[in-house]
Amino acid sequence: MSVADITFYVYAITIVVAALLTVTSRSPVHSVLWLILCFISAATMFILLGAEFVAMLLVIVYIGAVAVLFLFVVMMLDVDFAQLRAEMSKYLPIASLIGLVLLMQLALAYGTWTYSEGVDTRLGNPTPPIDEVHNTAAIGLLLYDRYFLPFQLSGLVLLVAMIGAIVLTLRHRGDVKRQNVLAQMYRDPAKAMELKDVKPGQGL
Repeated sequence: MSVADITFYVYAITIVVAALLTVTSRSPVHSVLWLILCFISAATMFILLGAEFVAMLLVIVYIGAVAVLFLFVVMMLDVDFAQLRAEMSKYLPIASLIGLVLLMQLALAYGTWTYSEGVDTRLGNPTPPIDEVHNTAAIGLLLYDRYFLPFQLSGLVLLVAMIGAIVLTLRHRGDVKRQNVLAQMYRDPAKAMELKDVKPGQGL
């Protein structure tokens, strides 16, 4: 057994154990920390497979942003997790049934798994060749050269979706004071203030 095989089994076991502890841990903070360990182990598995770009995305996006956000939310919110677990226990039978169905589907999919014709040739001759171009550079070439237009269109679709969400959720309330920057910039100083001649002893 080679070093790569030993590393694979070590990180595979780490992923399974960390995932189980994420679900079964009593403290939500510990659950998030176990989740971060699971993400790190998964990123290492991607590196072993030669997918460094996907591994870095996993580290930057899921660990650097999502998991840290989960950790801050869990630590800042005062949530009664004991009450939540008591309510979740009522749904344990139906959840166990759904999990059993999912495991049966995975077993059926694994039992009928077949490779397409010519898979050995495609794996042996990737495009572009691994010796000539690094896989991260190859992804960049594909996205910004061959699939440049679909990549830009997908970004445009996301932009439209973001603007649509803002428009649908934006509501102007009359009882809330809002700052109008343009009105403040273009106001007439003569109308904005008034000089009063206060004589001594009289007050305003």
